[in-house]
Amino acid sequence: MKNEVEILTEIARLIRIDVVTMIHMAGDGHPGPSLSCADIIAALYFNVMRVDPANPNWPERDRFILSKGHACPALYAALARRGYFPHAELPKLRSLGSILQGHPDINKTPGIDMTSGSLGNGISIGIGMALAGRLKGQKYFTYVLTGDGELQEGIVWEALMMAKKYRLGRLIVFVDNNEMQSSGYVKEVSSLYPILPKFEAFGWHCQEIDGHNIGEILDAVKAAHDVTDRPSMILAHTVKGKGVPYMIGNNSWHKRVPTKDELNLALAVLGGDD
Repeated sequence: MKNEVEILTEIARLIRIDVVTMIHMAGDGHPGPSLSCADIIAALYFNVMRVDPANPNWPERDRFILSKGHACPALYAALARRGYFPHAELPKLRSLGSILQGHPDINKTPGIDMTSGSLGNGISIGIGMALAGRLKGQKYFTYVLTGDGELQEGIVWEALMMAKKYRLGRLIVFVDNNEMQSSGYVKEVSSLYPILPKFEAFGWHCQEIDGHNIGEILDAVKAAHDVTDRPSMILAHTVKGKGVPYMIGNNSWHKRVPTKDELNLALAVLGGDD
């Protein structure tokens, strides 16, 4: 019998298959940043988060904000496989009238907790959700997944101050540290390294993990749950284009569509969709 790490690793593999397939069929999308966060999203939606796909607006559900909204193919794949909507919707990504927009839209897609895409806003929105839960006496956790490049936005650092001020222990932020952004390497565009000490300086509880190691992801979330007096940040070291060799280290795949031959090469590496 497979253990939970093996199961989640398999789900992440299937999410990656969905990502490259739907972007090919849609003729548009962001494969690189979607592939780098697939393991985190798989762990959250299939193990960590309390959610009910049959009742997406359940008041007590855990919340998730994909601050790096352009990576939505990975989120859409997870939501489909979790049962929020039929898997057959995935090829309709970015199509006119589709429930799957180019960035997450709370008004169109079941399971989306907040519209995102304007980079840098996810942590601020998460603060609002965490404060709302406290005021209402609800015990849900709020998870935010942000890219490392978007930490260059000033609103992020204002949010870090506020989250610590209000001691938001039920707010957990993942930083998808794949070291690249749309225009190049983060360190060359506007370096913000080292990241972890900066969050610590704002009073956050911080951890550093391999963002493709399911066991480390689960352990980090568990440790964050035990912190009740301040927000938590999990710095996840990832690889842009993870799982597809010709995309790794090639930032042209930030936003690019695989041809039929390129799709077949990716699927050959990722394996079949069982």
